Amino acid sequence: MQVIDPAHGVAELCSALVAIDTTNQARGDAVGEREAAELVARVLADEAGLDPVLLESAPRRTSVVARVAGRDPGLGALLVHGHLDVVPADPAGWTVPPFSGAVQDGYVWGRGAVDMKDACASVLAVLRSWRARGVRPRRDVVVAFVADEETGGAYGAEWLVREHRALFDGCAAAIGEGGGFPHPAGGVRFYPVGTAERGTLHLRLTATGRGGHGSRPNPDNAVVALVEALARVAAHRFPVRLTPTVREYLVRTAEALGVPAELDSEAGVDATIARVGHAGRLAAGVVRHTMTPTVLAAGGAVNVIPPVAEAMVDTRVLPGGLDEVNAALRELLGPRVRHEVVVQADPVQAPFDSPWFAAMADALQAGDPHAVVVPYCLGGGTDAKAFSALGIPCYGFAPLGPAPDGDGYDHRAMAHAVDERVPISGLEFGARVLDRFLLQV
Repeated sequence: MQVIDPAHGVAELCSALVAIDTTNQARGDAVGEREAAELVARVLADEAGLDPVLLESAPRRTSVVARVAGRDPGLGALLVHGHLDVVPADPAGWTVPPFSGAVQDGYVWGRGAVDMKDACASVLAVLRSWRARGVRPRRDVVVAFVADEETGGAYGAEWLVREHRALFDGCAAAIGEGGGFPHPAGGVRFYPVGTAERGTLHLRLTATGRGGHGSRPNPDNAVVALVEALARVAAHRFPVRLTPTVREYLVRTAEALGVPAELDSEAGVDATIARVGHAGRLAAGVVRHTMTPTVLAAGGAVNVIPPVAEAMVDTRVLPGGLDEVNAALRELLGPRVRHEVVVQADPVQAPFDSPWFAAMADALQAGDPHAVVVPYCLGGGTDAKAFSALGIPCYGFAPLGPAPDGDGYDHRAMAHAVDERVPISGLEFGARVLDRFLLQV
């Protein structure tokens, strides 16, 4: 049997995907998703020997799904999902053009290199290696490369779940972006695996009042009512609420670093986060609900008081906390400002004491014997929110290896950033870890 490295050509695949501009403009349109999906489908069909299906929720909003038959049809399938769209990139300030897919200095450069065309390339490299090696996974593996994750998934994962649910029949778990990367802290190489996500609650606030001339006193000014309410929202700090994942993360990181974990009080939690240093960054934002004003819209002329003022607030909710957030909103906004829900997606929770998590840890530790694998909660959201609605436990596991020593590379800082790039050595590590996990789980 010919032995093919599952990481063979992964950098070239990543480069080819990055070079296709799949910018999602957040207006219900995107460029390049169709071309990226066609590239993925060609690799799946021509090199991995699969039968991919291309599905469009709207013209050129294209996703690709394929199923690999496992050796044991009695086992539940595993869903592996990734997204093909990216956020916009202004070329100003970039070392290389953001859609060049440049391969240089040991990195693949460009928008999407870490969010998340690197992971998509790893999946493709692994699947095509299986055909060359003549190997099959124990269980069915369903792969989904989807559109529109960056603006919530209405044209991608959400649409697939609603309109093509049968494609995911029998899936017992899922993996996607949001974990499996190195996060060094205090001399320890942590690899966080996502076992939870906060819920998303995007709100539109509207204040109404009496319009008039800007030179005349007006106690019914909608702009004033809105900004006063926003100031209360921005200043509000919810109490600490430790979910099982966040508690376990703090316990394990503190133990690995040899510091005490005091988790029975708010002060103790804050002190523990401070003690674990750099590792505390993954917990600091997810021990509370948060509400962040992000958009303001009112008026059009400096001498005219508008009758309506609006704002958007990005609210993130921990599991079980929706009633608490709604009660706070009623108190903070007051009678003159109303709110409506624009986007709502429930929190995600998956067990960290499961065979799935154990298999991820085993695969990471086989690749890096110094790996300390910990569960963690994502502060934002992924397509896991859509797939978890099918009752599928969803994990953030898109493995990536360390960057070359001493270059100061920070993987978490790369997403959506200028000069986004991924180390080739990390890509190759990730493909080998993914291969081990998919074949053994």
